[in-house]
Amino acid sequence: MAHWLLYGANGYTGRLAAGRAVERGLKPILAGRNASALARLGTELGLEHRVFGLDNPDRLHGALEGMAAVLHCAGPFVQTSPPMVQACLENRTHYLDITGEIAVFETIRLQDSQARAAGVMLLPGAGFDVVPSDCLALYLKQQLPSATHLRLAFRTPFVSGGTLATALEHLGQAALIRRDGRLVPVPPGLSCTVDFGSGPVRATPLSWGDLVTAYHSTGIPNLEVYTAFGGRWMGLSGLLEKFLRLPGVKPWLQSRIRRMGGPDAARRAQATSQVWGEARDESGHRRAARLQAPEAYTLTALTAVAAVERVLRGEAPPGFQTPATAYGADFILEIPGVVRTDL
Repeated sequence: MAHWLLYGANGYTGRLAAGRAVERGLKPILAGRNASALARLGTELGLEHRVFGLDNPDRLHGALEGMAAVLHCAGPFVQTSPPMVQACLENRTHYLDITGEIAVFETIRLQDSQARAAGVMLLPGAGFDVVPSDCLALYLKQQLPSATHLRLAFRTPFVSGGTLATALEHLGQAALIRRDGRLVPVPPGLSCTVDFGSGPVRATPLSWGDLVTAYHSTGIPNLEVYTAFGGRWMGLSGLLEKFLRLPGVKPWLQSRIRRMGGPDAARRAQATSQVWGEARDESGHRRAARLQAPEAYTLTALTAVAAVERVLRGEAPPGFQTPATAYGADFILEIPGVVRTDL
């Protein structure tokens, strides 16, 4: 079995991915900066671990030597992905991560030709961000090839400390949609009513990775992404924005938030996530579908490890890929507990 590295393994989602990998009979090499946490996790799972930061190119390159793939789980990815991607390209190591940050997707997309030349797959967004929504987007495009407009929405009950810390990194930035292929600010008052399966709810626009990935996967030029919990977060963000401009406040708050962790196994097992999508064309034809899936952090571990398994089997098309372009619209249906319903 080829060797692969799980960086950020001691983080909340990284631990879930490591546990899932062991369940699947895989033996990733755990990596990150926290020596004591990695040692404990390595002992618990019976896995080798390596300690290094991403600011030391020599140690980073040495750690990737002989690795078939890296699953990168240490955010905020806008800061951590550039050195890891560059090292993967230079070492001819396939790169996967679990980002949902638009800027990260766009930056990695621009390295497509370099990755193809190196024979390396760059697959950001191998978790809840954006496997289910990307697969649903491509499915709807296949159902309605003439589609010119696509709306996606999601709902999930929990947010971990790491996710909140990443969100703080982008606080104050305008939410975006895609119009005629261009990313533009959300028009005032834009919202969407979505039925995730238990009745209609109001959803608000969110700058989600699908504004890059679904556009790449489907070619649909008009895209909007919504979340059912966005309104609460957007209201909170408005209150926090001025406070976070004070010197030193943002790093301090991010470090405190990261310690929050996330929901425990019992809460995750009782929860679900939902993704909804609707495609339409200029003639008014529409196709809609939704996904019912495990809770988002659980789903991230399942999809990310499933993608790594594909890579280890030699299924790693070179260049920038989205989950759907790499593995098809039905990739999400391979995950236990996922059901797709046409509407």
